[in-house]
Amino acid sequence: MRPIALIAACLLAPLPLAAQGLVVERTISAPLAAEAAAAAVEACAARGHRVTAAVVDRAGVLSALLRGDGAGPHTVASARAKAYTAASMRTGTSQILEMVRTNPGAARLPDTEGFLVIGGGLPIRAGDEVVGAIGVGGSPGGHLDDQCAEAGIARIRERLN
Repeated sequence: MRPIALIAACLLAPLPLAAQGLVVERTISAPLAAEAAAAAVEACAARGHRVTAAVVDRAGVLSALLRGDGAGPHTVASARAKAYTAASMRTGTSQILEMVRTNPGAARLPDTEGFLVIGGGLPIRAGDEVVGAIGVGGSPGGHLDDQCAEAGIARIRERLN
């Protein structure tokens, strides 16, 4: 076979079956996102922390946002950025912070547009699949924001599968 004919045959060959058709992805629904955000804000309020909770879908697009009574205005942006970071990286922001601290190759991750690499962002999973993420901002420490984010996920966990 001539080289040009071989190249033409490769270019015209059908794509593998996996590359054809539509991609089906699951993502968190708006009602579940709103419920998770409310549960996170409630959990923090019960501990005396005034926070905002944001939930994003699997692509990092905002689905729900709840600013608790008395939460600072900066908490809106921080909660949203933590959720976006967790969804984008498919892991918790506390784990990302640790990776940045210990891995020189990850040192520039905080420079990524929209990322906030401090505790308080967690992915929301349906089985092993990330379907969204929650971010909480306003507690006096990322570990406390993490606890409230986990409370938000716990409220909806049974309905994620």
